[in-house]
Amino acid sequence: MAIQPYDSPLEKIWHYAFLVICGLIFFFLIFPILVIIPLSFNAEDFFTFTPKMLALDPEGYSFKHYQDFFHNPDWQQALWNSIRIAPAATLLATGFGTLAAIGLARSHVPFRGAIMAILISPMIVPLIISAAGMYFFYSRIGLQGTYWGVVLAHAVLGTPFVIITVTATLVGFDRSLERAAASLGANPVTTFFKVQMPLILPGVISGALFAFITSFDEVVVVLFLGSASQKTLPWQMFTGLREQISPTILAVASILVALSVVLLTFLEFMRRRSERQRGLSPG
Repeated sequence: MAIQPYDSPLEKIWHYAFLVICGLIFFFLIFPILVIIPLSFNAEDFFTFTPKMLALDPEGYSFKHYQDFFHNPDWQQALWNSIRIAPAATLLATGFGTLAAIGLARSHVPFRGAIMAILISPMIVPLIISAAGMYFFYSRIGLQGTYWGVVLAHAVLGTPFVIITVTATLVGFDRSLERAAASLGANPVTTFFKVQMPLILPGVISGALFAFITSFDEVVVVLFLGSASQKTLPWQMFTGLREQISPTILAVASILVALSVVLLTFLEFMRRRSERQRGLSPG
């Protein structure tokens, strides 16, 4: 909130102090990530800034780590595995999460609170516990070490994000629109696709993007459930840190940061669009 003419000197001091505190917290969270980006252009195979880099010498910078990422078969196979797994997990999480959110939004559903707590529990339970439980369960039914085993596990992790975002969108949904559609002869399926879905679409897309990011960046579950043929990009990064200490990790991390920024920008756009549709913000 901006400073008002009638604010007291103490209120003005607190306003500027609050901005400084927020700036320091933002710097504390973002600075470690920003350091990675210039290091990814290091001409040497080091994880630190070289004297040439600090002197801004062009010879100290190179694209060789990015070239290694795009030409190394191990990195490309890991990227391809992530591209195969994340969209499939996102589709499942979006479908299940949207249906669950719509069902739980009904006031007549019994034990809504308990059901919601169970469905969002993958966000609360430590990931290592979820991964261990999935490992023992999937190994008994023959899904451990398979493509669909990893996809289903990532869908479970992404579904809570979809439920939360769609539920938040349904808070401002006018139920009289459904009754009006029914009075005009529309069946429940037609009402959902023609009336409800266009209004909750920003929440669905936001949840889908969160589910995609969760699957694309996840490493613990895939270490438990995946096999060598399902080695994803985060898994390859983990291996590079543990075994090879490859500076290519810096280039991959920079690419993932850029991808996250693009997706989060799109999420903010969808959030504002949803607020405008529900009349919570000016057009």
